[in-house]
Amino acid sequence: MNLLRDLPNARAAEITEALAATPGLRIERIVSLGQTSPPGFWYDQDEAEWVVLLAGAARLRFADETEPRHLGPGDWVEIAAHRGHRVDWTDPDQPTVWLAVFYREERE
Repeated sequence: MNLLRDLPNARAAEITEALAATPGLRIERIVSLGQTSPPGFWYDQDEAEWVVLLAGAARLRFADETEPRHLGPGDWVEIAAHRGHRVDWTDPDQPTVWLAVFYREERE
């Protein structure tokens, strides 16, 4: 299996595919093609997320930062649970492929 081959057509909507899951951990491939978060929407997830951009380009914005982060292939970000974030832009001319790992943070 190859994460960059046989990509689904994401022109109409972003496509999320679960690759593996176990209690406390989920791995997804996300394919975007020009999609963004809706105006005023911020993700507020119960899980932490580690995400790497495999192909394409994106701009990710955090509620606690003034400027968006520009992501290209190989760039990754770790997002703490409940840290507000949104997708400001994904490349409309080529698929943007994300690999996202969602996990529960241990509490001390």
